[in-house]
Parts: sequence; C-alpha cells; structure tokens
Amino acid sequence: MKLDQTLVDAAVELMNQRWPTGEPGGAAAVRLADGGILTSVGLDNMNGSVALCHETGAFIQAYTQDRTITASVCVCRDLERGRILILPPCGVCQERLALWGPSVEVAVPQEDDATRWEARTLAEVNPYYWGLQFAEGQWPSEAQHSK
Repeated sequence: MKLDQTLVDAAVELMNQRWPTGEPGGAAAVRLADGGILTSVGLDNMNGSVALCHETGAFIQAYTQDRTITASVCVCRDLERGRILILPPCGVCQERLALWGPSVEVAVPQEDDATRWEARTLAEVNPYYWGLQFAEGQWPSEAQHSK
C-alpha cells in the first residue's frame, strides 16, 4: 500500500479531533502493508525534553502488533498563516522507520508549497543511511536492527 491523500486526511482528522481549530497541534498516520491505518499524536507536556514526535505512537503500535509500515505522514498547523503543513520525518523518525526498510514512503512538502505533499522513499530521504556500514552496504534487515 502506498502513501495517498487518505493517509494525509487521517492525520489531519486526528489533529482536528485532538486540538480544536485555532490551537497548535499536529498528528501522524501510518499505512500498514495490510491496508490498515494507525494514527497518533505527540504528548502535551510542560517539560519539552520528554516530548515525542507525533509518529512515535503509531510506530510503536505497528511494531507491537508485528505489522509492517509502508508509508508515513506527519502534519501540523501553522497558526500564523492558517494552513496545515506537511512535515518530513525528522532524523529520529527516519531511524525508527528504518526498521521497515528503504522502500517505506514518507510525505515531504513540495518545494514550492509546504501545504502540498509528495511521496519519497526512506532511501531517497536518507541516501547515506549509516546502517549500511554495518550490513555490507545493504539496508539492514529487521533482524539486524533488533540486535
């Protein structure tokens, strides 16, 4: 299953359920190999050092359920301009997604419009993934990630 507008809409819907319009917020959604969708949000916390990315909960759910992630998207509100932004995965989330391999698709903002998205594989987003050095130049398998 691929990244599509349905996945983006699932993240936006959760963001709107969790945070009313006019409040800052964000959410994420992941597509599973069986077509399912998992969504999650980051924790609101006074201590920013314990915050988690919006995607983390969905990644953990998929891993706990032994399901395969094929695509991921993260969205957030830009209150200043009244729009919803597509956020590419941070380095930590790229590392978390690496467990499911280089063909996982992630939403990235279009160069000329951060509210529009395009799909890129994890390998395209992170062409110099450090884990290749420990797996003879190949993307590490799930078993290698779990060592």
